[in-house]
Amino acid sequence: MSNTKALPLLEPEGADAVVPCCPPLTERPLTADEAERTAVMFKALGDPVRLRLFSLVASHEGGEACVCDISDVGVSQPTVSHHLKKLKEAGLLTSERRGTWVYYRVEPSVLAAMGKLLMAAPKS
Repeated sequence: MSNTKALPLLEPEGADAVVPCCPPLTERPLTADEAERTAVMFKALGDPVRLRLFSLVASHEGGEACVCDISDVGVSQPTVSHHLKKLKEAGLLTSERRGTWVYYRVEPSVLAAMGKLLMAAPKS
């Protein structure tokens, strides 16, 4: 008999909490503020290196990745750092320094918000 127990996921709170940018695109037109926030997110993902880094972090085992594990994307380390900074500024990644390494994480609420924005049910 197993003694393991599934724990519920907690929503982040405080400064690290990610608020969905807007409703699904099929629900209603975006306001100017919503469009501005959403454009920042998509602009950050519009670069192939950033999209690849985001994908590497999102798909990494355990839901987080050390910069040492994701820096082989065909550009120099300073360029990787620049792109990771842009992803953080867009609210797509969070980071935590552990000793000499920085670990990056995509908050589940970011992926959920992106999915909700793009994957709305079609109107009847």
